[in-house]
Amino acid sequence: MTHPTTTILARYADGGHGLDDAALWSIEVHLDACAHCRESLAAKATPATTDLLDRVAVSLGQAIEASPSPTRHSTPAAAVHRRWLAWTLLPWLAVTVAVLGCGVLLDSAEPSLPSLVLLLAPVAPLPGVAVAWSRRIDPAWELIATTPAAGLAMVLRRTLAVLVVVLPALLVAGVSTGTSLALTLLPCLAFTGATLVLGALIGVRRAAIGLAVVWSAAVLLPSVAAQSLPPVLQPGSTTDWVVATVALATITPLAATHFRRLTSGN
Repeated sequence: MTHPTTTILARYADGGHGLDDAALWSIEVHLDACAHCRESLAAKATPATTDLLDRVAVSLGQAIEASPSPTRHSTPAAAVHRRWLAWTLLPWLAVTVAVLGCGVLLDSAEPSLPSLVLLLAPVAPLPGVAVAWSRRIDPAWELIATTPAAGLAMVLRRTLAVLVVVLPALLVAGVSTGTSLALTLLPCLAFTGATLVLGALIGVRRAAIGLAVVWSAAVLLPSVAAQSLPPVLQPGSTTDWVVATVALATITPLAATHFRRLTSGN
């Protein structure tokens, strides 16, 4: 067990100045289980604070004694919801799969058009990723985001839950239309990584919307109008997508601290 340093405890006792949200949560979790650190923290408290805590402790003790014993209703489904996804994701994932299905049908009905499966692949995961970590859509976002397990780890878990649905759908769509699987899956992963990296700065939802708008305006709509695939989706671009995907996956962990604050742009 790693104990907080004396300096960190002093900052915590002084109101947490200089400590980010994740550090504060970790200290509080540690204090719940460590009597020695609680004693060290108590030694740094002012008399006024000690008196206030004593009065609060007495009041809480009386309230607890007068209250019925709490009951726990922990289920596997609840654990999955807290850690891996928000149920509000399901409609968005269903829409994504339906759009890809329409792309497959249009590819078959209008062979003269460029492959809509390839054109939609980069933006296919973005609606799900945007919803996966959004205070506006997940009704329990603030409650979940204030737990010690929140942050980049939870963002990645929920993003993986999105990819578990989107990647197989893209794989099936790619096989059905005979398109390049590399150019179907790699842009999807690259745009997912770009959403997380950019989302660390402006919020995941805003990043997903911005990337989707840019891709649609710069690539998707012009390609449909010209009835030809752009250079970025030609067979020779596979290496570029691999490099971009690896680079973004490498950068993403460096942005971990930006996902630890409730004031992020999500």
